[in-house]
Amino acid sequence: MTSAQVDQRSDGAETRPAEGGEGEGYQRGLGSRQIQMIAIGGAIGTGLFLGAGKGISKAGPSLILAYAIAGLVIFFIMRALGELLMYRPVSGSFSEYAREFIGPFAGFVTGWTYWLFWVVTGITEVTAAAAYMTYWFDIPQWASALIFTIVLYAANLISVKLFGELEFWFSMVKVTAIIGMILICAGILTIGFSDAGKTASVGHLWNEGGFFPHGVGGTLMTLQMVMFAFLAVELVGVTAGESKDPRKVLPKAINTVPWRIAVFYVGALIMILSVVPWTEFHAGVSPFVAAFQKMGLSVGAGIVNFVVLTAALSSCNSGMYSTGRMLRDLALNSQGPKLFTKLTPSGTPLVGTTFSAALMLVGVWINYQWPGKAFDYVVSFATISGMWAWIVILVCHIRYRRASDRGDLPRSEFRAPGAPYASVLALLFIGMVIVLMGIDKDARVSLYCAPLWGLILGVSYAVLRRRNPEAAAFAKR
Repeated sequence: MTSAQVDQRSDGAETRPAEGGEGEGYQRGLGSRQIQMIAIGGAIGTGLFLGAGKGISKAGPSLILAYAIAGLVIFFIMRALGELLMYRPVSGSFSEYAREFIGPFAGFVTGWTYWLFWVVTGITEVTAAAAYMTYWFDIPQWASALIFTIVLYAANLISVKLFGELEFWFSMVKVTAIIGMILICAGILTIGFSDAGKTASVGHLWNEGGFFPHGVGGTLMTLQMVMFAFLAVELVGVTAGESKDPRKVLPKAINTVPWRIAVFYVGALIMILSVVPWTEFHAGVSPFVAAFQKMGLSVGAGIVNFVVLTAALSSCNSGMYSTGRMLRDLALNSQGPKLFTKLTPSGTPLVGTTFSAALMLVGVWINYQWPGKAFDYVVSFATISGMWAWIVILVCHIRYRRASDRGDLPRSEFRAPGAPYASVLALLFIGMVIVLMGIDKDARVSLYCAPLWGLILGVSYAVLRRRNPEAAAFAKR
């Protein structure tokens, strides 16, 4: 536990300060409705709406199984996070837990890595959102990117409640689109309307070369892109310090993970691949667009473009939110500039959010001016940096469970099922995915920047430790 987190009572016993929220200077402005939709929307992004086409072309119908297995691992991760959150709900989330259960350097690495993940993600998403706007309007992409960034930045600074409200409606669009597609496909399969009605059949799941048309190996090689589709599902943990009733709301949100994945990924793919044979899907083409075209619905492309625009803005909005909180958590623990601790009167991190938004705009401009390989490498690194947060969550959970079972720490009221074995299995699964990334030449680039980033963090921490010993003086449990 950090020195900032422990006070001494007059009798010498340690006392724990207020948990998140007002204890960190934030306001608890996120209600149950918003947290639930943030949790739902965090698992739905462009990885499903756009990226699934590549996965289908590589694995065929067995991509459904890949999403189901990966979804189970994500559930283990989220339940591990949930147990930690109910032990101590704080806005710093996994960075705070890394400091407490692994060490101060781990907290430093986790906070800055997760910040970088969201900055880079924000750059790519706002760039993509600007590109999507050209579908309807003939306007310069830089202008759309600038407007989107300013609007989302302003919304994040006004209040956390406004951020939550924006995220609620962004997520509502994504959820409505998927449910609508599922219902349309169900109607085609049962009634047989539209151009796809004559050929639609669940037999497409096994009649076009089998369930594993490219073998089990082909399915395994899609696991990295499947896991990438779930990045940001852990964002609900960052909201802990600003939830109105975290001990009631967060467990409910986390427990929705299984049915979210079952409906929005597994269910949607089963329905789409029953209406359209997997052989008609290709990389770079949204499976939703392909399905609409097969049905003879010309409005499909416009609908999907609107949905992916919403998904991109949702991701950028989440990036604005999380980067400011991570920078402030680092600053509060003397692992970042003290300037980042400043809050607006409404309780939002002013300087951290401003700094991150400015970097996003600079990154968008660089991407427009020099869209070269160097930028692609940095973007690819976002995937491995996002997975780092999952690894930290699982390691911290294993150590916390060991300590709580010994009686050294209070038991969380939201115990993860199958722990600690489920967390160990999830770690092994992530390790396997990383190995597969190294094998796949298209995904290998994600690993190139990791050693360089690790070196930068190591040198930075050594300098910080020399100049400010307090930054490394936290007690390690």
